[in-house]
Amino acid sequence: MAVTCDFLVLGSGIAGLTFALEAAKIGDVVVVTKRAAEESNTNYAQGGIAAVLADTDSFDAHIKDTVAAGAGLCHDRVVELCVRDAPARIAELQRLGTRFDRAEDGEGHAELDLHLEGGHSARRVAHSADATGREVERALVEAVRANPRIRVLEEHMAIDVITLAKYGGPEVCAGAYVLDVGSVNGGKPNVLTVLARATVLASGGAGKVYLYTTNPDVASGDGIAMAYRAGAEIANMEFYQFHPTCLFHPKAKSFLVSEAVRGEGGILRRPNDGVAFMKQHHPLGDLAPRDIVARAIDFEMKRTGAEHVWLDITHKPPGFVEKHFPNIYAECKRFGIDMAKEPIPVVPAAHYLCGGVTTDLEGRTTIPGLWAIGEVACTGLHGANRLASNSLLEGMVFGHRAAQAMAALRKDPLPSVPEWDTGQAGTSEEAVVVTQNWDELRRLMWNYVGIVRSDKRLRRAERRIALLQEEIAEYYWKYFITRDLLELRNIATVAQLIVECAMSRRESRGLHYTSDWPDTDPKLARDTVVKRGVPARLRA
Repeated sequence: MAVTCDFLVLGSGIAGLTFALEAAKIGDVVVVTKRAAEESNTNYAQGGIAAVLADTDSFDAHIKDTVAAGAGLCHDRVVELCVRDAPARIAELQRLGTRFDRAEDGEGHAELDLHLEGGHSARRVAHSADATGREVERALVEAVRANPRIRVLEEHMAIDVITLAKYGGPEVCAGAYVLDVGSVNGGKPNVLTVLARATVLASGGAGKVYLYTTNPDVASGDGIAMAYRAGAEIANMEFYQFHPTCLFHPKAKSFLVSEAVRGEGGILRRPNDGVAFMKQHHPLGDLAPRDIVARAIDFEMKRTGAEHVWLDITHKPPGFVEKHFPNIYAECKRFGIDMAKEPIPVVPAAHYLCGGVTTDLEGRTTIPGLWAIGEVACTGLHGANRLASNSLLEGMVFGHRAAQAMAALRKDPLPSVPEWDTGQAGTSEEAVVVTQNWDELRRLMWNYVGIVRSDKRLRRAERRIALLQEEIAEYYWKYFITRDLLELRNIATVAQLIVECAMSRRESRGLHYTSDWPDTDPKLARDTVVKRGVPARLRA
């Protein structure tokens, strides 16, 4: 079955929906999302959105903080345009109905209540309590559902983007093959051929490539894997940010404890003696950038043999925690932890991918017709380490810029391409292969390619991933596709790319720390790039 549109968006987080709303002013939009429209990384973002919104702050300060966190790899032009566009993007969210927290300024006026987070030199994080992403996603989804020019295909998943080169034409993206997930019940799947003048990857990150992650199940690196298979350039995959503070509890599934808790005075302590340890690792102490905090926690856990560390905010006055962090407080209470009276057990977990599909200043990839925005993209904003609360900002800025750039697209007739062919595939009676490989892949990535790496561990990971990919490929071509199989295939590709990029960077920088190359080499302050058929290398 063929579906046509002007703009095809793969993903329904802040980047994809921002783009969809802007692009709907000039054409028809189809948004494809694997589960419900609200289910995205955006929906789980707690902290907020960084923007210069106070007279005591400045664009130069936000730029300086972003570049400092990025460890020498931020692209200066990208940082400046994102920072300067941030206030306008916050205003647009408010126009769409997003409710940010406000506070009295002492003269009876309610100004935006701005948080301070690690790595920031000023209070500049607009937020909605400690569930900003949920509030932003609510407003965007409501606006999208009310727009007659936007069609949302929930419970649909892109299998691969369509490039005309595959059918003897030019290297141009013309859409995607999309699986109707609801049609899969052990029989032949229903696959749509969606043709578009522009295809936009907005599929988010890839936290599920690791055993422990703060990301929801949808974060399986689909856009990056599809772009790589299509021949697009990918960059900086070695820079995976581990959030320092994920709730440690046997029944808690990847619950993030926001950076803002430390921003508002939370202190990290060793569990064996209660001593605060961050000042021993960085002058900023508990407000150090995330990569340093995550490595410090990892170091203290390994040194003491502890399973976790404590995050302590019990010194704050009564009612402070419940008011500032109502969702975190309620979630901890659900697991028997009163964070107002006792410290929270926390561990690091995979959180955000700073690399991705390389783009220009409007979101174009190296394949004509294919665009990438949000966490799936590598724009150069984050460099080797993302500054807290710059992620939602990036999604909005590039979603807006991409849509504006597409106003100039020619409306040529859409090409004709073959329908999806299932070939000789049949029904599988060996689904255990998918679950086994899924678990093994994520565990080996955690153990070998985690917060601290080594050449030996990376080589082991490389060999095992190659074997797993052989098994996955054999299964993929033999049996009918399912969402689980597609996600497994994609995280295996992402794992391969992370290892390739990590092996090519013989230094420690930002989020990439290797015990064999512990120093930062100024001569290596270059992006790592990789394409299908071309080994990873530092850009010349």
